[in-house]
Amino acid sequence: MGKIKVTKIKSVINRPERQKRTMEALGLRKMNQSNELEESPAVLGMIKKVSHLVKVER
Repeated sequence: MGKIKVTKIKSVINRPERQKRTMEALGLRKMNQSNELEESPAVLGMIKKVSHLVKVER
C-alpha cells in the first residue's frame, strides 16, 4: 500500500474527546503539522472520522 500525507488544518478545541484522541493517534498535535502514514484500512478509518479537521494528500 502507498503513503498518505495528513495535515492538521483545524483545531480540536471544543471537539469530542474521541476526535481529539484520533488526531493524537494520527500523530497530529500542532496546527499545520503533517505526518506521512501507510495507507491501511485502520488509518483510512481514522482519517474519515476527522476528515473535517485534516487535509489529505496522496
